[in-house]
Amino acid sequence: MTIERHPQVPPSRRRLLASAAALCAAASVGGLARAATKPRVIPVVARKFDFVPAEIRVRRGETVTLSLTAPEVPMGINIADLGVRADIIPGKPTLLTITPDKAGRFTFLCDVFCGTGHEDMSGALIVT
Repeated sequence: MTIERHPQVPPSRRRLLASAAALCAAASVGGLARAATKPRVIPVVARKFDFVPAEIRVRRGETVTLSLTAPEVPMGINIADLGVRADIIPGKPTLLTITPDKAGRFTFLCDVFCGTGHEDMSGALIVT
């Protein structure tokens, strides 16, 4: 059996390898921190004939989950300017996760007919 010896690694290369290893470790810790961050959950109730709350405030780039419930009849939520919609079925929470990429005031409305007064059922998502 022969033992092969490798020449000693020069100090400049050791520093480069140590720096690369530290950078990889920092990047993976940052990735774990981002993965561990859960979106803020905002409860929203769709009642005849309004959303509670009627105004929701979030930051641009913030991931939030709207936890939507409808205690009375089937409803819908549509945020047309953000290309987002979902059905809301009584007795079954609907989770709608969004990350607004632009600031502004975005109207959301019920897009499932729920009775007289349906046409006035709306709210606002305010992204700052």
